[in-house]
Amino acid sequence: MFCPFCRHPDSRVVDSRTSDDGTSIRRRRQCPNCGRRFSTTETASLAVIKRNGVLEPFSREKIISGVRKACQGRPVTDGDLAVLAQKVEEAVRASGASQIDANEVGLAILPPLRDLDEVAYLRFASVYQAFDSLDDFDEAIRQLRVEHRDRPAQTSGAVAE
Repeated sequence: MFCPFCRHPDSRVVDSRTSDDGTSIRRRRQCPNCGRRFSTTETASLAVIKRNGVLEPFSREKIISGVRKACQGRPVTDGDLAVLAQKVEEAVRASGASQIDANEVGLAILPPLRDLDEVAYLRFASVYQAFDSLDDFDEAIRQLRVEHRDRPAQTSGAVAE
């Protein structure tokens, strides 16, 4: 790390703190040459490889805007979408790769969206997975029904006697 004041090629870390959301680290540094202090912010970069081969930085905003279309008219709040985007980013970063295919990002969206709203999930999946016929919808709905049937029944809080 070059000192921004004297351009010395080295510095000493005096203090490190994670940011509020935990995605970056703020480091306080001191130059051994001039003795002045400065701050740096470090983040782990994550790039998305688009279908045409172009790299672009991962963006929660793009996740939100893409999913928002599928959630149109559904009881899904902006806060719900922000949580979904965070879950997607966590899942993608858990792979440990610094570059990930756009297709993998789309696949990471599907499970949390299914948990959030099944109708929005079907809408998103129909576009993302390029449903070609009613049979594709039937199969997706059949899978959702199987999952519902296999889930333990949720109690409403009433006590049965």
